[in-house]
Amino acid sequence: MLTDYHVHLRPDGDDTPPERYFTAANAERYRETAEEQGISELGVSEHIHRFTAALDVWQHPWWRRWATDDIDAYVGFVREETDLRLGFEADFVAGREDRLANLLDAHDWDYVVGSVHFLGDYAVDVDDETDVWRHETSPERVWKRYFETLAASARSGLYDIIAHPDLVKIWGGARPLPDVDPRRYYEPAIEAMLDADVAIEVSTAGLRKPVGELYPARAMLEMAVDAGVPVALSSDAHLPEHVGFGYDRARKLLEACGVTELAVFERRVRRLEPIG
Repeated sequence: MLTDYHVHLRPDGDDTPPERYFTAANAERYRETAEEQGISELGVSEHIHRFTAALDVWQHPWWRRWATDDIDAYVGFVREETDLRLGFEADFVAGREDRLANLLDAHDWDYVVGSVHFLGDYAVDVDDETDVWRHETSPERVWKRYFETLAASARSGLYDIIAHPDLVKIWGGARPLPDVDPRRYYEPAIEAMLDADVAIEVSTAGLRKPVGELYPARAMLEMAVDAGVPVALSSDAHLPEHVGFGYDRARKLLEACGVTELAVFERRVRRLEPIG
């Protein structure tokens, strides 16, 4: 069995209203691509910052800029008009765990994807005035903060999957890298995932980003597998043609690291299925 749970039915950016993309016809385009790629478990997990309910969690200016959609309409559409698994990508915001828990508890998800896009008020993967690299000069400090926040997200108990777990590397050589073995940063995050019993995501999205490689790095995945952390597989698609993108490379990495099963979710209950 192959999965793709980290999927967005519309691209990022302006002029992408939900009524254009949250349609049965658009969902079917994603489903058709999944079938062509041999993916039997397909789920959608839209970004929290797209919904007005997100502002009950955090009032960051970047979230206020994008929060326009109704979360009940999204949930209703996926459940009533598609056969997709219902997921949600919810950014971890330290200190707002209770507010996020209230939002998540209000809906019957199949799974919740946790991601770290912000360190405090500054973004890891946005190249504008909010870019954390404009406010931190030490790559060691950025990486330390990122993986500490990732560990806190896992330990929060809010999530089923920890997404693109080394997203901090997204810019590749365009941002400085720490001059140390990165495994020193990975270890506390892996321990947190194990303690919290959450899955780590292998994501092909990095192949479409400046870094040009899978998330996570092989060394991080090896540590997770050795520790017994379950693995989820996703593409972080924002277009139908992204579904299953780069899965040949992902499957080679999974095989090299000894991964033979993938995490599958329904109503927030996880089971493991052999990779087909």
